[in-house]
Amino acid sequence: MSFSTNSLLVLAVALGLCFGAAALGAKVTTPEIPTWYASLAKPSWTPPRAAFPIVWPILYLLMAVAVWLLWQAEPSPARTAALIGFAAQLFLNTIWSPVFFGRHDITGGLVIILLLALTLTFTVAMAFQVYWIPGALLVPYLLWILFAAALNFRIWTLN
Repeated sequence: MSFSTNSLLVLAVALGLCFGAAALGAKVTTPEIPTWYASLAKPSWTPPRAAFPIVWPILYLLMAVAVWLLWQAEPSPARTAALIGFAAQLFLNTIWSPVFFGRHDITGGLVIILLLALTLTFTVAMAFQVYWIPGALLVPYLLWILFAAALNFRIWTLN
């Protein structure tokens, strides 16, 4: 894998997109955690509140590096599919918080996170076809999204 002269610019854009999505989600989510979200019935295996501001920045950093590496890879149908899948999953990731937390729409959030899990699974599979490192960087994110989807489902059934 070779890196072009604009590699740092591409990395900066990837970081900006991923952490921009994170900022939009946090803006909607943060005020709802001590109020609406606290009032919901949740399963005993819900992570502690302190876990989220630790886990998410790490996942967004891994996502940014993964898409940066994909962008640097040689053009191929798998690379194109991985980049399109990445854009689609980032869009779904970005709209989940405004739907779930902003609109208090647990069902809508569940639909979005299930679509996100499917899209991300596709993206990871395509990324592995391009190069193992971006695929591997996305695996922790996929595992977290699968866990979050299970949590969203359980909150849906409890409320």
